[in-house]
Amino acid sequence: MAGEGVKAAASVNRHDVEAVNAASRRSLYKKREKIHPKRMEGTFRRIKWAAMAIFLGIYYLTPWIRWDRGPDAPHQAVLLDFPARRFYFFFIEIWPQEVYYITGLLILAAVGLFLATSIAGRLWCGYACPQTVWTDLFIAVERFFEGDRNERIRLDQAPWSLSKISRKTAKHLTWIVIAMATGGAWVFYFADAPTLAHQLLTFDAPAIAYTTIATMTATTYLLGGHAREQVCTYMCPWPRIQGAMLDEESLAVSYRYDRGEPRGPHKKGEPWEGRGDCIDCRQCVVVCPMGIDIRDGLQLECIQCALCIDACDDIMTKIGRPKRLIAYDTDSNIQARMKGEKPRYRLVRPRTVIYTAILVVVSLIMVIGLMTRSVIDLNVIRDRNPLYVMLSDGSIRNGYTLKIINKLHEPARFAISVEGLPQASARLLGFDDMSEPVEVAPDALRSVRLFVTAPRAALTEKSIPIVIRVRDLDSGTEVVNDTTFKAPIDE
Repeated sequence: MAGEGVKAAASVNRHDVEAVNAASRRSLYKKREKIHPKRMEGTFRRIKWAAMAIFLGIYYLTPWIRWDRGPDAPHQAVLLDFPARRFYFFFIEIWPQEVYYITGLLILAAVGLFLATSIAGRLWCGYACPQTVWTDLFIAVERFFEGDRNERIRLDQAPWSLSKISRKTAKHLTWIVIAMATGGAWVFYFADAPTLAHQLLTFDAPAIAYTTIATMTATTYLLGGHAREQVCTYMCPWPRIQGAMLDEESLAVSYRYDRGEPRGPHKKGEPWEGRGDCIDCRQCVVVCPMGIDIRDGLQLECIQCALCIDACDDIMTKIGRPKRLIAYDTDSNIQARMKGEKPRYRLVRPRTVIYTAILVVVSLIMVIGLMTRSVIDLNVIRDRNPLYVMLSDGSIRNGYTLKIINKLHEPARFAISVEGLPQASARLLGFDDMSEPVEVAPDALRSVRLFVTAPRAALTEKSIPIVIRVRDLDSGTEVVNDTTFKAPIDE
């Protein structure tokens, strides 16, 4: 009997453990609840429509803007020309050796984002992020075919019918067309747009173009049409980073609980004394594309789109209360009003000053660099195997590879000279003598071999500094490169 009791107790304990484990699994994983944001008109919704039109217009139209750079250069204003290893941006042409300009642009973008976030929260996320822009567009398409929030919810819950199938099919086909246009516009940044468009239509384009369009189509369709808020919550790192950019003086979409609490339903004709302005209508929740309640405070999921402001303003107007119960505000101002103090907005703070200073300094460096950049460049690669060659007469010869870059859109002629070894002689491979100019094609790089020979008696060190000078015979522009001459000098 005792053994049976022990077995029964063990069985109960096992069942308890399994129940606890099952409950834990249920608490850790929750099925996604689809969000059906309600359509809302207002100031910030109009701003978002305008931002969408501007950013999509820039994205789709930029590859088609022409820019005359001469007969031997591409005429596309913005072009990432990988075969020629060039990046064209209107009047700016960046070569591989000038990758520091790309670094500067990335620094400006990052610090600019930090500054905008510290001043006014996640402006990028709410108005300019591609995920936000395309999701807004996809939701607009969804609303066009399936109706507003309540109608979409009913349609999703309804059994499949011819009407439901046709509406869903039209929506997804439109999504795919938008996604294909997105991928198609992307590839035009990497090749001449009119030429590539003709190749795509005649199926003569490179395979990588079709592969890229297919990848971008699938990605845009998945992220904008299906994942939506999941991208912002789980895939994007910025919500977690932006917390370090904010402080109590940062403007953010906020529920002014100093005015809204205590909240609760309100009937017409009832007094407002002793209660807040929030009537708990939840309109701020149903318009939110992230499905959150702004009244719970600043949250990781909130993209600061400000649609809840429009929704709340609409309700406040209907019940005769002042607008902006939800508004762009700061934590410090909310606390100040609760204490009866006058709110103030401090845009100039240590972090905003630092970010602005970094932006100004980096911008000045880039502007000065662009204004003073040379139209020619020279890279010198000294032979390392062998370091030197001893000729039959006992003299020492070093070999160098010169890479001369002509950034002009016209041919250039260059004279090459070597300085630092008075008794040395120089010779260009394939040229009769050093006085013969080296011609470089427009917007091109040319490699030439240079041999420098010096009598052994004139060499007193193992490594002697020398200067190789290249001069444009037409403009007189010069560029120099410091290198060394190696010699077999005993210690």
